[in-house]
Amino acid sequence: MGDTVAVIINAGAGLGYCADWSAQLRGKFAAHGMAPDITLAQGGAEMIAAAEAAVRRGAPMVVAGGGDGTVNAVASVLVGTDIPYGVLPLGTLNHFAKDLKIPLELDAAIANLARGRPRKVDVGEVNGRIFLNNSSLGLYPDIVRDRERQQRRLGRGKWLAFSWAALSALRRYPFLSVRLSVNGEAHARRTPFVFIGNNEYLMQGFNIGERARLDGGTLSLYVAQRPSRLGLARLAWHALTGRLAQQRDFDVVLASELAVDTRHKRIRVATDGEVTVMQTPLEYRLRTGALTVMVPS
Repeated sequence: MGDTVAVIINAGAGLGYCADWSAQLRGKFAAHGMAPDITLAQGGAEMIAAAEAAVRRGAPMVVAGGGDGTVNAVASVLVGTDIPYGVLPLGTLNHFAKDLKIPLELDAAIANLARGRPRKVDVGEVNGRIFLNNSSLGLYPDIVRDRERQQRRLGRGKWLAFSWAALSALRRYPFLSVRLSVNGEAHARRTPFVFIGNNEYLMQGFNIGERARLDGGTLSLYVAQRPSRLGLARLAWHALTGRLAQQRDFDVVLASELAVDTRHKRIRVATDGEVTVMQTPLEYRLRTGALTVMVPS
């Protein structure tokens, strides 16, 4: 087994990583008795290549530093192996780290790699592509595509571009006709979005969007039943006030696998915030305990 920990950092996010920063990071690992082999990757392909190289050489642990997209990319190589996976939450939202109670502060996150414990968690998969948090189709992938276009063409910041893209999507307010196959039953829906979570999301109260566990062995399906623009805002309000479960126009179903089909042969699908175009039908399944993650003891 290799004697150095593979540390893969998303250096393509414009956060100013450099040789000095790498030296500081190396010192932080050394303070906990760990020798890191640091790769500053410029994109998803480099991250995946670095993770594959680490697996081949028998690294005792593979660590990803970045946001949820980075964590997803590196995890895709480790799924199905027993190699411990470490997470340094260097992104904006860090949903995966938060749900596993991994410290968000860098020094504490590194200490967790040395003193934490390995824990097997579930992984979602759609048409062969994994997701650690969630997958969606409808409004959200359209908003992300528009946001990226504004960032490229207009030079807008991520959140400003996202806000304009969201407003534009609500003005268009497109609906998606889907056929769902869940737990042996077929359902037809016309909806602005379909959301599939890796394990069950809390959809009530002020912890909305969090998960109590990532090893519950289930996918969670959330479908809005044709709300108006005002209806979407009302759903958000009911979620925050703890009354979402009372709403008849919001379906919540748990399953270990499900299928989503549309009239379109290809459709944009978001997985952990990254959008790709996939062939329909979309086949979702849960891979139970497929990833071993270092979490606080």
